[in-house]
Amino acid sequence: HCSENTNLIPPGVCNLLNSSTIYANNEVSLSEVDIYGFDYDYTLALYSNALDAMIYTNARDFLIKHFKYPQAISKYDYFPNFAARGLHYDIQKGLLMKIDAFHYIQLGTVYRGLNPVPDEEVLRLYDGTHHVPLNQVSGFYGKGPNVKQFMDVFSLPEMTLLAVANDYFISNDIEYDPVHLYKDVSVSEAIGMVHIKGYMYKWIMEDLEKYILRGEETYAVLHRLVSHGKKLFLITNSPFSFVDKGMRYMVGKDWRDFFNVIIVQADKRALRLIKGDLQWDKISNLDKGQVYKQGNLFDFLRLTGWRGSKVLYFGDHLYSDLADLMLRHGWRTGAIVPELELETKVVNTEQYAQSLTWLQALTGLLERMQMYRDPDSRAVLQEWLKEREELRARIKNLFNPQFGSIFRTCHNPTYFSRRLCRFSDLYMASISCLLNYDLSYTFYPRRTPLQHEAPLWMDQLCTGCMKTPFLEEMAHIR
Repeated sequence: HCSENTNLIPPGVCNLLNSSTIYANNEVSLSEVDIYGFDYDYTLALYSNALDAMIYTNARDFLIKHFKYPQAISKYDYFPNFAARGLHYDIQKGLLMKIDAFHYIQLGTVYRGLNPVPDEEVLRLYDGTHHVPLNQVSGFYGKGPNVKQFMDVFSLPEMTLLAVANDYFISNDIEYDPVHLYKDVSVSEAIGMVHIKGYMYKWIMEDLEKYILRGEETYAVLHRLVSHGKKLFLITNSPFSFVDKGMRYMVGKDWRDFFNVIIVQADKRALRLIKGDLQWDKISNLDKGQVYKQGNLFDFLRLTGWRGSKVLYFGDHLYSDLADLMLRHGWRTGAIVPELELETKVVNTEQYAQSLTWLQALTGLLERMQMYRDPDSRAVLQEWLKEREELRARIKNLFNPQFGSIFRTCHNPTYFSRRLCRFSDLYMASISCLLNYDLSYTFYPRRTPLQHEAPLWMDQLCTGCMKTPFLEEMAHIR
């Protein structure tokens, strides 16, 4: 067993990954990038876990007060480590689950309320398979007819509240309609209320120190880019008063001087200039230092002429921030994935390295030995299969006991991973990772062998994740 196999892994394998690395899905040369764009929430501003707890608590209390949910639900406090980003929710069945890149449910990660659903029941619910048909799963933008994918960091409190509400009704034998719970006037409404009515903005503005993390790193990134002659822009759905207060806290009162274009409350309407008295003028050009409200991407492209790979845009939401920009307009995109920090720590542990090494060795043994049909060999194979399942569960639990890694099921990439590779050229834990690289640096994706290719190259040991070339430059920030 791997706990006894301390010599399974070569020396130096642990702690190989650096959480400040930028990972490449596509080759990107920063020397070609003249214009850097940013979303605000979870990109320029990173938020603490205290915000998730606040969103959850207020949405839960809203359910009780406005939708007359039972008072007993208030006994459920926020579970910060219950859900994980990228999960799918079957609206009709009330199930939260992890799905891989091939639309298969990872057995052992299906939850009804706060309890796992046995594998046999999952197979029964999905007609003898654990495959979710394409027409049921999220569409291109993550919204299928019956199954929704939770893609942004803000969705963690919503998933937890859905699980809690389901759990309360089930454990108290109260009949309910999961569709009503999700769609009508319940959890989506309650979570939406926190955002739409501006409560979240109010909490953050009242206690910036509690909710905003590592603001000095945001300042360092912007300052470095501008001092190297790069143009910057900011596009966010958030209101100006909120962004202004946060940016003043992180960057200083002159933060607007860093940006060539600032657009707040971005939506589908025509772009307008914010004046002091909040009257709007339709505009025909964008001026540096001015703040514009509303507008859409087509307005922005028309007025700036910024197209193609000279633009690199950073955001945390793969669909709403990055998909169109990359696929329709040819911008380079950088996905902000804060979870990388924790996942990298896990991958760097000896326990993970040993478990994974033994799992791979065991899988190889199973593959080679399955041809032996005698009873003794079959018995050994059954033991190995059982041990393989135990190892898979152990590795999953290192990341999140309920759902495992956001990037992998047992061996396949998750649905989230597939979208991450599709819609982002680069991905990283935070924009501060840019401080580790020269602005003429070229990111090369690692060539991983396809199934029919022999692994003839060793580039994984000398490129990408194994080193960050300018890490010492960040010492004054960390």
